[in-house]
Amino acid sequence: GVRLLLHGLCSNTTVKSLDLKGNNLRTMGAEALGKLLRQNKSIRSLTLEWNSLGMWEEGFSFFCQGLRANNFLQRLDLRNNQINHQGAAELAMALAQNTSLQELDLRWNNIGLLGGRALLNCLHTNKTLKRLMLAGNNVPGDILKAVEQALDHNQDREAILSEAQKQVNILSKEVLSLKDEKNKQFMDFVDTVDKQKEEKARSEKMSAARVSQLQEALDEQYSIMNSLKTKLQMTEAALVLSEQKVHNLGELLNAMKQEQNCVAECHFRELQQQKQEGADREGRLLHDLSAASEKNLLLRNKVDELERKCSVQQDQLLQVKQDLTSTTAELKLRAVEAEERLEMEKRRFKQSLEDMESLRVKEVDRMRQHMEASEHSMLNRIQRLEAIRVSLEEELSKVKAAALTERGQAEEELIRVRSQARLEEQQRLEHLEEKLRLMTESRDEAQNCCLKQKEMVAEAQAKAKQLSSYADGLKRRLDELQQDLDSKEEEKVTELNKVKVELQEQIGHLEAERAAQDGLREKIAALERQLKALSSNHREALLDKEGEISLLLEKLRMKEAEISRVREEEAQRASFLQNAIMAYVQGSPLGTHSSRK
Repeated sequence: GVRLLLHGLCSNTTVKSLDLKGNNLRTMGAEALGKLLRQNKSIRSLTLEWNSLGMWEEGFSFFCQGLRANNFLQRLDLRNNQINHQGAAELAMALAQNTSLQELDLRWNNIGLLGGRALLNCLHTNKTLKRLMLAGNNVPGDILKAVEQALDHNQDREAILSEAQKQVNILSKEVLSLKDEKNKQFMDFVDTVDKQKEEKARSEKMSAARVSQLQEALDEQYSIMNSLKTKLQMTEAALVLSEQKVHNLGELLNAMKQEQNCVAECHFRELQQQKQEGADREGRLLHDLSAASEKNLLLRNKVDELERKCSVQQDQLLQVKQDLTSTTAELKLRAVEAEERLEMEKRRFKQSLEDMESLRVKEVDRMRQHMEASEHSMLNRIQRLEAIRVSLEEELSKVKAAALTERGQAEEELIRVRSQARLEEQQRLEHLEEKLRLMTESRDEAQNCCLKQKEMVAEAQAKAKQLSSYADGLKRRLDELQQDLDSKEEEKVTELNKVKVELQEQIGHLEAERAAQDGLREKIAALERQLKALSSNHREALLDKEGEISLLLEKLRMKEAEISRVREEEAQRASFLQNAIMAYVQGSPLGTHSSRK
């Protein structure tokens, strides 16, 4: 019956406690119990009191083998089973390999001295058995005390191991929590890095779009400058056409005045004096012009110095500067050619004045009035030029003072001031060039007048002898020609006024376009400053994020170092405890243990 019962319990997984006391189990029952212990994994308590299992050595050996293989049984009751020292030795061999049994009751058996020693020896290897009851087995007292000490050691070891296990569990939980925090921090860091990358990509796109807009604005400015160049070329062509018209009118006037040269001999001396005065005035004018040109050269040198200082930031306007320098060189060449022509005409005029001796009073008066009007206009122009020169000098002094005061400011303000000063200087140079052009036109007009007068004098000297008989008829013709000349001069003045008005309108358009360009340049400078501010802010944000990342990495390293240190300390503590327990169990004498207890 016991065999069938135990055979059924081999596969059972719900029974935790089995009580078979007083059932007179023998060899077959012991073998069935051994098989049960080898196969069953759920029974934790087994009671076999009053069964006489120790009388059957083979059966009890099978039972001990099953106990050796079992790792789930925690409590075993073998009281009053007539176990002798041999059975105790078998049981000790089984306990040496068992790792789950915690309580064993062997009271009222016949273990004796040998059985007690065997059980004591097995306790050196078995560290899980906490209670071993050996009363009523004829076991000496010292062995009982040694067994009690070994059991106490096992209990202490179990307590220490439980505490160590608790600490290990706590540390493992902390390690897991730290790992979770580390993973969360790493994921947060990865998210922040991704966000920073996205923000960086967005900022790069925005900067690229702004750069493209700036490039388009620069292209528009270049196109505007090209259109201004074409307009300047058109105005120069119009000026050339007007000069040609003036030249043709002068030729017509010379042809008409060739007939009036017969009456110019009588008034030669007065005209010579007036011409000398005109030459002196012209010398003064030329001196003033040379002074103005020298001041213009000084202003240009200063402007060149400012442009050299600002050449690093003004690479985009080099083409415009080259065009301006080419135009100024052409104007200089024209001025030099005009001066050479003036000198040649002076020489011719002196030669013709030596031949002229007499002119009539009407011609002298008319010429006086004409010369006075021309002198008055020239004086007015000279005064205007001097006023302009004074204003330019004042503006230059203001610009210099502003440059000296603003030198200690920031680089962006310095760049802006330089650009403004450069634009103002360019505008002033253009105004000066326009004024020089006007002066050269007026000088050309005066030269044309001088040429006409020279031609008149030469023709008068040539035809004075032939046309003396026709003086009366020539007087009438002179009156008519004088009227025609006055009308033609008036037409010439109206045409010149029209040309001047057109030129002023074109200059106004050019100035408006330049003002628009200045506004665009200021906008470009503001956009560049905004780009610099955005790039600096982005760089600072990246540096801050990198600093935070480095701090997080250092914290992670510190945490890992602390975890490794804690692990090492716990391993060292466990090893120290294990060594101390082993040394205490194996090497301590029995007398000291009994006295301590």
